[in-house]
Amino acid sequence: MTLKLPRSGCASKRHLPSNYSLTLWLDMFTLTLRDFEQARARIAPHIKHTPLLTSRQLSEATGFEVRLKAEMFQTVGAYKIRGPLNKFAQMSEADKKRGVVCSSAGNHAQGVALAARIHGIRAVVCMAENATPAKIAATKGYGAEVVLHGQIWDEANEKAKELVEREGLTYVHPFDDEQLIAGQGTLGLEIIQDWPEVDAVVVPIGGGGLIAGVSMAVKSFNPKIKVIGVESSDGPAMKASVDAGHLETIDCKTIIDGLRVRRAGVLNFSVVQRYVDEIVTLSDAEIFESMIWVMERCKLVAEGAAAAPVGALLK
Repeated sequence: MTLKLPRSGCASKRHLPSNYSLTLWLDMFTLTLRDFEQARARIAPHIKHTPLLTSRQLSEATGFEVRLKAEMFQTVGAYKIRGPLNKFAQMSEADKKRGVVCSSAGNHAQGVALAARIHGIRAVVCMAENATPAKIAATKGYGAEVVLHGQIWDEANEKAKELVEREGLTYVHPFDDEQLIAGQGTLGLEIIQDWPEVDAVVVPIGGGGLIAGVSMAVKSFNPKIKVIGVESSDGPAMKASVDAGHLETIDCKTIIDGLRVRRAGVLNFSVVQRYVDEIVTLSDAEIFESMIWVMERCKLVAEGAAAAPVGALLK
């Protein structure tokens, strides 16, 4: 979600963490606008440039000029196709022949599955046993082999790592991967191309891949653009880590599958510390309320993680 803020409503600038030296800070993982433009060129033949939709009711309810980045219209129904396409486009032929494996609550699974099919790569996807049945079916429909294991992403992820060791597959992390982050960040590139006057971008946070990419993309264009993250208060892995000054593993209780992560990514955490101005949280109940609001007022079907920024703005 993107918006124009009243000039008195801008979030304060985050200061550099005191436990980082300037040298270490400069050496951290960073992508430029050119990096995102190159990633966009790699994936452009296979994705849609999704629209920024206006919402009169949301703008009137909040006092901002708001636009919604409609990634539900994206191939596979979510932004998760962007990262794998960028990664596979740069993969060696030897790695392609061996195949890939990932773990996912659903959208990353579908993104990897379709991107692998486009590039002619075998894909194995490990999903939690309680993953949404429709997402399991869709992942299989894109040609991936699905392995169900555990009750949360972290447990499915352990299974994926086993398959890396046993079968020599290339592991495709759902959020903590430089090429994946670059691909997801093309969403941010499209935002500033379509609406260069934007003042703030509000982004949901699970493991942090999307907000890492989007924040670097928009701030490479204009450092004054505010980036605000949204998590479930029942599983705020990134906020807990930022507050502590180091990565924390939390007891994740949220049932919003796109936000259900016990530990944020290492790369993503370092990017969030430097580029994200604020993180706010909503309860699962408030996120579900925002899903209904979006359906009733905007006539759009958005899953919980996607609707969370709308809920944050309304609250």
